[in-house]
Amino acid sequence: MLQHCAIFLPGNTQVSWVLEQLLLGKWLIQETALPKDNVLVFSEQAIAAFIEEEQKHDRFLVTNHTNQSLQSMSSGERKKAFLAYLLAQQPAILILDNLWDNVDAESVLYLQKRLTQLSESCTIIQLFYRMGDLLPFVEKVAEYNTKGYLQNWQSRQQFTTLQPIAPIAMADFDLPLPPPLVQIPIQEGNLIVLQQVNVQYDGRPVLNNINWTIVQNSFWQLKGPNGAGKSTLLSMLNGDNPKGYGQNMWLFGRKKGSGESIWDIKKNIGYFSPQLVQQFERLDSIEQMVIGGYFDSVGLYLVPSELQIKFAQRWLQILGLFNEKHRPFRFFSPAQQRQILIVRAMVKHPPLLILDEPTAGLDDAQAATIVRLINKIAAESNTAIVYVSHRTEKGLQATQVYELVPGAAGSIGRVVA
Repeated sequence: MLQHCAIFLPGNTQVSWVLEQLLLGKWLIQETALPKDNVLVFSEQAIAAFIEEEQKHDRFLVTNHTNQSLQSMSSGERKKAFLAYLLAQQPAILILDNLWDNVDAESVLYLQKRLTQLSESCTIIQLFYRMGDLLPFVEKVAEYNTKGYLQNWQSRQQFTTLQPIAPIAMADFDLPLPPPLVQIPIQEGNLIVLQQVNVQYDGRPVLNNINWTIVQNSFWQLKGPNGAGKSTLLSMLNGDNPKGYGQNMWLFGRKKGSGESIWDIKKNIGYFSPQLVQQFERLDSIEQMVIGGYFDSVGLYLVPSELQIKFAQRWLQILGLFNEKHRPFRFFSPAQQRQILIVRAMVKHPPLLILDEPTAGLDDAQAATIVRLINKIAAESNTAIVYVSHRTEKGLQATQVYELVPGAAGSIGRVVA
C-alpha cells in the first residue's frame, strides 16, 4: 500500500492539472502508476459531475438522511453526503481535494474519525490549502509552489513548524475608503427586523421562531452546522425567498409584502459569494467591474461620471491593483477576483453587506488578505456586515455572532455573547 501523503497548494492552483498528474502516478512519494480500478476522487469537479447526472438523467446516486438530492443541498451537506458515498465504495486509494471548506466543526471531527479508520485499509492522498487542515494521520507533506513545481517531501513535523503565511503585501490598506457618492436613504434605527419567522419546505421545518435585528454599522458572523438553514435565512434577508410574505419581517423600514419590489430591497444590499465569479465571464476590465457596482449591472452600459471613475480607481488602489485597472477581470487569480467583487459590492456603501463564505477555497495568505479588507470596510463605513462561514478566521473583527441551532421543529436562532 502506498504511503499516506498530502500536498499543500496555493489557493490559485489549477487543481484539475494536479489531479491529472496524481492519477498518472506522478509526484507521489513512490512514483508508480495508480491502479485503474478503485481509485476515487473527492473534489468539487466530481460533485458537479454527479449533479449533472441528476439533472440529465434523474439518477440520484448520492442523497442524505432526508433523501435530498445533491443539487438541493447546501455546500457543506453536499460534501458530507458525497464523502459518505465514496467511503461506502471501499476505495483502495482516495484522493481528497479541499475537504473541509463549508463543513461544520462537528462534522469535521466525525469525518476525521471515519477517515482515520479508513486509512488502515486505504491509501489517502490529501490536497489542502490551509495549514490547519492537514489530516491527523498523514506523515509526509509536499508543497506545490506558485511556479507549478512540487517541492521536496518533508515530514509532518517539518511542515507544521513553517512560519504562518502573512497577508499578501501588495494591497495598501492604509489608504482610506472612498466615501459614498450618494448616501442611500434609510430610516434611523433598524435595517432588518425578523420576529418569530418560520420556514418549512414540503412539511420539513427549517427555521423556527427566528428573532433577529440588524442595526446600522453592526458586524455579525452567522454560524450554524450544515443544513441548519443559513442559506434559507440569507434568502429571507435579501428578499429572494417568497416565504417571507405574511411574516413579521421588516427590511430597510418596510414590512415584507407591503408593496415593495425586489429591487427596492436589493438596492440596499451588497452581496458576495464565490459562485458570483461564474457570472463574470466577459472581458470587462476590473475598472469597469468596480464601476458597474454603481449600476448593479453585469457589464457597463452607461457612461460613468468622472467621480465614479475616480472613486473606483481609489478602491483599486486599496487593493494594489490600480496599475492593472484595464486588465480583464477573468485573468486575475481567484483571490483577487473575490477582492474585486467585494469592492464592487461596496462602492455604493450599501446599508447591508452580505458575505457568504468569502474565504472558501483560499489559502492562508489569501484568506488573511480578505479578512483585512472586510475589517477595513467594517471600521471605515456605516455598512452593516453579515459574514457567513464555518471557519472563524484569525483576526476577523466581527462583534456579534448569530447562531442557528437545529432541532426537531427547525433551527432556532440565538445571539452568542
